[in-house]
Amino acid sequence: MTSVPLKLNLVEGSVSLRFSPEAAHNLKAAIATLMTQLRAIAQTTPGTRPQALESMEYRHAGDVFLEVFCNPNIWPSPFAAKVLITVRDDRIRLNTEAELTRLVEDLNTYLEQVE
Repeated sequence: MTSVPLKLNLVEGSVSLRFSPEAAHNLKAAIATLMTQLRAIAQTTPGTRPQALESMEYRHAGDVFLEVFCNPNIWPSPFAAKVLITVRDDRIRLNTEAELTRLVEDLNTYLEQVE
């Protein structure tokens, strides 16, 4: 496992955790699918109801448990979307939200550092 921590910038503050490059690629793939769904929603004709889509729920159990959740049905575009983030271990639990676009930037920065 890499010694470079993944730093997630939240709406207020940030959190850093040990994360593997493989897990980062898996999260990035899940986010790419979510972005495709959000773009499809943004391109629907005004006044029409888009098809309900499944929520993105990414989970990783490493030194700490990380969960990233987003319901694409409630956001009008990828730029407005926020994700719910849970980071926990046996001593602490953090539930918060982050902007989706910021999470993508944080993942890209992390992957640039470790690859």
